Amino acid sequence: MRGVGFLNTRIDGEIDGLTVNGVDVAPLVQAELERREPDLAKMRPTDPDGARAAWDILERLWAGTVERARALPAAALHESVDGEWSFIETLRHLSFATECWLLRAILGDPNPYAALSLPWDGMPDTDGVPRDRAARPSLDEALALRLDRQAAVRRYVDALDDATLAADTVPVEGPGWPEPVSFPVRECLLTIFNEEST
Repeated sequence: MRGVGFLNTRIDGEIDGLTVNGVDVAPLVQAELERREPDLAKMRPTDPDGARAAWDILERLWAGTVERARALPAAALHESVDGEWSFIETLRHLSFATECWLLRAILGDPNPYAALSLPWDGMPDTDGVPRDRAARPSLDEALALRLDRQAAVRRYVDALDDATLAADTVPVEGPGWPEPVSFPVRECLLTIFNEEST
């Protein structure tokens, strides 16, 4: 955009490569977010110990969030706020992210998806991938899947070593997400950590 004016503009979302008047502001935004929340910088680990520490943080934060959610009425857990997913939908999506990037991409399971898992809204319909936006599982049902997927990440990062973190995945053939190409293992883990922390 050129020759435009902004007044009282608000941008909420993942920012990468945003240039304003010749300045890439994305690193500035990231630095300010990390100043406000120092644990955010730990979500980009470069070694196995850092991956374990990041997952420790995420488990602790999510345990507190779930505890607060248990105090809410069941209907509130299905309510969308400002067009975002409900709490239950968020749990379902995080399960899906782990299925995609750990179970499928890293561990090679061609069809790791549970019926309650929830892809992002813009994902095209894909054979074998669930997409039931109308499902209204209870908190305990959504948490059973979520806790299983969290435990899978915990097992993986606990056994992670330098060679594995530096390796690339083997493409998984067949329908599903992600596509059947090779990814750096670290990139897959960073995707999970990003989903969990945003």
